[in-house]
Amino acid sequence: MRVLFLASEMAPYSKTGGLGDVIGALPGQLRALGIETWILQPYYGQPQLGDLHYLGSFTPPYTDRQAELWSLAQDPHTLFVRAPELYERGGIYQNAHGEDWPDNALRFAYLNRMGVELAQGRIPFLPGRMDLVHAHDWQGALAPYLLALESRVGAARPATLLSIHNLAYQGRFSPNVRAALHLPAADFHPAGTELYGSFSFLKAGLVYADALSTVSPSYAQEIQSEAFGMGLDGLLRARSGVLTGILNGIDDARWNPSADPYLPAHYHVQDLRGKARCKAALQHQLGLYPDPEVFVLGMISRMVEQKGCDLVLDLAPELLRERIQLIFLGSGEAQYQDAARRLAQDFPRQAAAYIGFNESLAHRIEAGIDAFLMPSRFEPCGLNQMFSLRYGSPPIVHSTGGLADTVRDIDYDARGGNGFAFAPATREGLRDAIHRALRHYQHKDHWRELQRRGMTGDYGWRRAAQEYVALYHRILGGG
Repeated sequence: MRVLFLASEMAPYSKTGGLGDVIGALPGQLRALGIETWILQPYYGQPQLGDLHYLGSFTPPYTDRQAELWSLAQDPHTLFVRAPELYERGGIYQNAHGEDWPDNALRFAYLNRMGVELAQGRIPFLPGRMDLVHAHDWQGALAPYLLALESRVGAARPATLLSIHNLAYQGRFSPNVRAALHLPAADFHPAGTELYGSFSFLKAGLVYADALSTVSPSYAQEIQSEAFGMGLDGLLRARSGVLTGILNGIDDARWNPSADPYLPAHYHVQDLRGKARCKAALQHQLGLYPDPEVFVLGMISRMVEQKGCDLVLDLAPELLRERIQLIFLGSGEAQYQDAARRLAQDFPRQAAAYIGFNESLAHRIEAGIDAFLMPSRFEPCGLNQMFSLRYGSPPIVHSTGGLADTVRDIDYDARGGNGFAFAPATREGLRDAIHRALRHYQHKDHWRELQRRGMTGDYGWRRAAQEYVALYHRILGGG
């Protein structure tokens, strides 16, 4: 079986969230199970061109732009579309001011057009047809629609699967985009590509893909409700028969506290002494007061309302009056970035904020904190809670989506609990969960048992990969 992954991110070369981690890990796990996976993504400037192999140039139909295609030297199945004027800008989706690039529709339509040509075997220097196109989020969602258009005129095509990593991002643009992208006017209606007057890449994929998946079983149910459906719940209920929820995994080789190259000390479930050294090193690096007994909370997240940043920031001054330290890593809306910076300035020995993305610091935070904050209002899957469990930093989460599927509250499940959960997503609920965690932390033997329980869980990709293989076979009629 030959499967093309069409996506806008792939860790470690490009990443703004969990999508990059998924594309960086899942295809390799599928290869280990006998699936021939290919990946097509934009080239944003990484990796270095010296690490790539030039394959040739190609101009997709309905475009006036030729792009270069390159493969990763150590993995010829990982392909990059190089069109510098489209992709090499210093920001994947937005400029330095947090504003979407005005030509995002053109940028990702181009990626989809190239993906369709590759999937159909029409790029002469690349292999023949794919059996299945696995498209991801709105940036890849046009491909199932484009392939459906080909089948209308009798052309054979691969099967299509669209994975929803976050329904909130819908690729909505002016109706004029449809004509600019040479797409038929006949499909621009409420049962087609129109979404409340706009042209939506994501809706096009949801309507025309052969099958749909999302990144946790709970989120697959939630998005069929009005509360979480983001205006698409009716469509998703109508297509529920082809919608599957598969819980993401993590790359447990990259996220391994016993061998993580970013950590100042290593540790494992039988010997947690290195975690205390990681905590001391993190406090020193960030200028926090070097107290081994203080309860250190960390949050690594996009700074947007969805992630509950406002809940943490509103509560922070109250928390910092206790024996608690707070660490933030992430970027997003200016109001939350500024609030985190102000907090760090007002409490320089108790709070720290790093605005931006820093992979090595993310690893050191996961290892050096005592507990991880993830009060997302909704969370399709989430990976950081699984990183935290693996690193012995019990998560404190709002019980929703993938967080509900992975974190069990110790106060309600004494035998199986691995963290702390609250609902609904309110300031009071978060406060209570943090205080409950603090009380557990003060009983060291009990806390170590909670850490060990989380660290021994299976969060790797093999389980998810097996579920995807089964889903691929169902889509292709093999089971």
